[in-house]
Amino acid sequence: MISKSFNVESLFPNDETKPNIGEIILSIIIILSVITLILETEITIYQKHQTIFNILDYIFFVLFSIEYILRLFFCGKIEKYRGIKGKIKYIFSPIALVDLCAILPNILMFFVEDLVLLKLLRLIRMFRIIKLVETNKSLKLFFKSIYNSKSQLISSLVVTLFLLLFGAVILYLVEGEAQPETFGSIPRAMWWSMATLTTVGYGDVYPITLLGKICAGFIALVGIGVVALPAGIIAANFTNELSDNDKK
Repeated sequence: MISKSFNVESLFPNDETKPNIGEIILSIIIILSVITLILETEITIYQKHQTIFNILDYIFFVLFSIEYILRLFFCGKIEKYRGIKGKIKYIFSPIALVDLCAILPNILMFFVEDLVLLKLLRLIRMFRIIKLVETNKSLKLFFKSIYNSKSQLISSLVVTLFLLLFGAVILYLVEGEAQPETFGSIPRAMWWSMATLTTVGYGDVYPITLLGKICAGFIALVGIGVVALPAGIIAANFTNELSDNDKK
């Protein structure tokens, strides 16, 4: 169950301990801050409730700043972050950089007058959602499974690129004369091949000859497997990670 006490270790969640009340509260705050940022982009809502949005943004900024300062202050409690070198190591660690990204845009906004840059800084605050990975064990396991799948995913990408080129070449050969504007070259045919293999199928480019339709149907069927392959690889590794975690 959830830990009843909030201590220094609560500031540095790990995979071995169950989530405590502090981590759950932080997750809720992160989600609320991201929802607020999303609603801000709707101009009709923002103009009507601008004061509320500004107050909420200030509150989130203060909370994330306190969290960052506390972690920076207490990181020495962890053996690998002890001493001056340990502090510097922590400052440049992934968890600290994510925390800094959560508050840095708010600080920079005080010194920026350019509207485009200001809008960009507002959107960068959306990266606060990455902080959810710190407090969610399942998300950590998911990203770990992706990392452990890198060799298989690279192989899958190579196969996908080969099929992309193969589909473009085939449609160039059978549809090039009938539709020179869309299939008159391999680079032009690649747009159709990309849309078909990824099963997006925009419908703006399609074959009109009988042979072209037959080839397109075959390539579309292959595309289903291309999309499913990376998902199957990640799912298998994620299942293994969950199994190993349960055993621990």
